[in-house]
Amino acid sequence: MITMTFAAALTTVALAAGLTPAAAAPAEPDPVRLALPAPTGPYPVGTAELHLTDEDRTDPWTGRPRELMVSLWYPAAPNGPRAHQFPQAVTAFYDRSAGVPPGTADFAGTVTHSRTGATPLPGRRPVVLYSPGGGHSRFLGTTLVEDLASRGYAVVGVDHTPVSPVQFPDRLELPRPGVDAGQVLRERVRDVSFVLDELTRFPTLDLTRVGMVGHSMGGFTTAEAMLTEDRVDAGANLDGSMDPRFGQAAVRGVTRPFLLMGAGLSGGVPHNHAHSDDWARFWSASTGWRRDLYLPTGEHMSFTDAQVLLPQLPGDFTASIGTVDPRRGLAAQRRYLAAFFDLHLRDRPTSVFDHQLYPEVQIIA
Repeated sequence: MITMTFAAALTTVALAAGLTPAAAAPAEPDPVRLALPAPTGPYPVGTAELHLTDEDRTDPWTGRPRELMVSLWYPAAPNGPRAHQFPQAVTAFYDRSAGVPPGTADFAGTVTHSRTGATPLPGRRPVVLYSPGGGHSRFLGTTLVEDLASRGYAVVGVDHTPVSPVQFPDRLELPRPGVDAGQVLRERVRDVSFVLDELTRFPTLDLTRVGMVGHSMGGFTTAEAMLTEDRVDAGANLDGSMDPRFGQAAVRGVTRPFLLMGAGLSGGVPHNHAHSDDWARFWSASTGWRRDLYLPTGEHMSFTDAQVLLPQLPGDFTASIGTVDPRRGLAAQRRYLAAFFDLHLRDRPTSVFDHQLYPEVQIIA
């Protein structure tokens, strides 16, 4: 017996009647399904979201109490569905701003390796705060925060309005242009202290061992927070400038362990403390343990998920992520960050900062 599809049957009837079928319109290509690399630690990862309101602080941009969206990533039992990378409304933001025609990438379908609402594993966990760069979501640091959680940390990602796309339960807040950078930085630092206060409600979080890492403005936020927030024991800045017009970190330095990781050029010079004036001032003023790692073939967005997502799309993204091999660049970041926090939050000795492990990464000092 010969079977025929409905479309084929219509074509046969048209030919029999002496009709010429209309040319089919070219099919639109399916959006590219994006994949995130799995974390490398021994533990599965769970995730949960918190909507926090600081009733004691007025948001200078809305006139209402300051609101934050926060995500937790933690070692967990492997139960529950895998979480999508971005909330639905935030996927539309990245669909418009990724540097490819809208609809090219399936941002809405990108899933992570974390499971929503998964049962936490027993034990108290050292905490690492994550602060994203200006204009970006906390979820654009998924590859780094999941890896830290898989190694036994509780990671707390904080979105800061008005310079991040933030989906609240009742609305989406988009980055606002033209806001005062100094004021933004001051509110971000206050956000850090407020979040630490709120985390005291969770007895499984060990708030005697707290680290912080941020990309771009998030790295600047990390250094600024350590000037006033004694609970942050160690900090890392991923390619964030520290302009003394907007904050005091470059002038005062920090007294506790700090890791700088830069990439490519900033202002035409390599972004490390040997060449960038703000980092040089911060380095000289700081008195705690410090290291400066430099990724010369990377670029500013190499310290975000863009490093592994953009190469999956058609186009040239070297201006954003450089030419470094995405897998090796990410592997180096993950290893150095984990070693840094293991050393300063868990007292685990390491030699990874004493010699060059990756040809892609230079140890400046």
